[in-house]
Amino acid sequence: MQRKVQSKLKGLTSLGHHVKDFQKLDTFPRPKNLKYVELTSDEVGALCPVTSAPDFYTVTIKYHPKKLVAESKAIKLLLQSYRNKGIFCEAFSAELAQIFANVLKVKVECQVLQKPRGGIAIKAISIAFPKRRSS
Repeated sequence: MQRKVQSKLKGLTSLGHHVKDFQKLDTFPRPKNLKYVELTSDEVGALCPVTSAPDFYTVTIKYHPKKLVAESKAIKLLLQSYRNKGIFCEAFSAELAQIFANVLKVKVECQVLQKPRGGIAIKAISIAFPKRRSS
């Protein structure tokens, strides 16, 4: 059984490796009866692209997997890679949704809730579809 699991997980760049920086969104084959995935992290930060002030977020990503599931350590590294990046909440939501949709080849909904700064909280919800290759 262990050998079968290891063969399915070959090619992962994060899980099982000492990795500190995001490389790619690793995936693994969808388990037979898995129909829906929703993941949430409230340990996400980025910078305001205008003032460089820190912004803190809760990110929720939802999708119905067809063939692939995103691996959680790679997701954590992806979210952490925004820590020193200047990006608006709305652009952050759209960018994450598109990354997941392109890799997983499914429709993805991404909700980014920016914690209040200056008394204003922002919730940005993006829906992305896999980009089609042009011929």
